[in-house]
Order: sequence, then structure tokens, then C-alpha cells
Amino acid sequence: MWKYIEIRPEDGKFDRTAKKLGFETSGKYILHRLDLEPAAQEIFQRLHKDSVQRRVRRAERAGIEEIRGKSQELLKDFYQLVARTRARHNLPPQPYHWFKNLLDRLGDAADLRLAYRDSVPVAGVPVLHFKRTSYYKYGCSDERTHHLGVMPFLLWRAMLHAKSIGSTSFDLGRTRIDNHALITFKNRWTPISQRLTYWKFPPDRSPTFMKDWKLTMFKRFCALLPDRALITVGQLVYRHIG
Repeated sequence: MWKYIEIRPEDGKFDRTAKKLGFETSGKYILHRLDLEPAAQEIFQRLHKDSVQRRVRRAERAGIEEIRGKSQELLKDFYQLVARTRARHNLPPQPYHWFKNLLDRLGDAADLRLAYRDSVPVAGVPVLHFKRTSYYKYGCSDERTHHLGVMPFLLWRAMLHAKSIGSTSFDLGRTRIDNHALITFKNRWTPISQRLTYWKFPPDRSPTFMKDWKLTMFKRFCALLPDRALITVGQLVYRHIG
């Protein structure tokens, strides 16, 4: 028996109909996509000069190395960065086997890219490919190397690879409309964005402040745990917390 229906349109045409049918808004987001059809140099020149272009060049001067693949060693390095990044946000990481299954099952439609400094992993990005669009997912990094521009470097390398295999669009993913810092970051890659409104039926009658309170308390609990314990928590409860 289904509990609810959620509709996720990519335009606003359903909005009026949704309200008439008794749907309520379940989320508002901003979607960023980068056009990969122009020449690579033209795309690069359109990126934010300080936050992207200069950081990419800084990473190159610092000798940051990119490695792409699906080996067990690469996945372990990536997961180490995932756990570090999630802990920074007081959240448990997704289970290790979730990422392993993703790479195993999707074959050539998925690849893993890591940035290394002196053989130490400093940033990671899985990228998914479907038809003529490549999708950026689950960026993670060592915050101690952010000043070197490791994430812009890795994202730019991922975009170049996506273009080389025929993708015409690079999807940077959706962002909650109240996550201003992440929206600002993505705007530096492409100023072209799209508003998304998701709709749910029947409406969720539980007070918003109760949902926020539960998440706040959960994050406070996670803030007290060491990284190893957070990994265990993620294995047990991740399906329930998203």
C-alpha cells in the first residue's frame, strides 16, 4: 500500500494543477547545468575567474594529480574522503557498499575521479553518464587542501572528460533553495539555473519545526561521535535519513 505520491516536474506547468488536486509543496530547489557544446577553452573562459579559473591553475601548479578508475584502492581512498566530509557536516556517510554497487552495476556509465597531492587523496568525485548528460554526484574533500583549488580542478577535469565522450550537458545537481552557500558555488560554474518545485499528496501534516528539531538533534548526536562510529551509524540508518 502506497503512503504518498511525489511528483518532480522540471517546469512550473504542474503548479496550478497540483494545488487544485490537493498536493502540497514537498521541496523547492535550484538546478544547475553547464552547456558542454562550446569549445573547451570557451567554456573555461566563461567560468568564474577567481573561484574557478585561478583555483584550477593553482592546483595544476601545486602538482595535484588526477586518477580515474574503479579499483578497490581508489574506492577506499574515496570513501575515506566521504566519511571525512560527512563528519564535517555532522552526518554519517553513506554505506561503503552503496558506492561499490553503484560502480559495479553501472559499468561504463559511472566513473570515479580522485585528486592526489604527494600520493595522498585530497578530493573525490563520482560522475554518472546517461545519454548526452553527465551528472556530478557526492563531491568530497580534505578541507585542509581547499586553498589549493582541488575541487575546482577535479570538477573541471570531469567536465573535460564528459565532453570528450560526447556529453553536451554537465548536471551539477539540485540544491535546496535555502542552501545559499552551495547555490553560490554552483553559480560560479554556470549562471544558468532552473527552479524546481516538488509536490506531494497527501500533504504531510507534521509541523515543520518538529522535522527541523529532529534533524538538529540528530546532527548534534553525530557531532559527538568519532568517524568510525559515524560509519556504523550510516550503515544502520542511512536509508531513513537520506
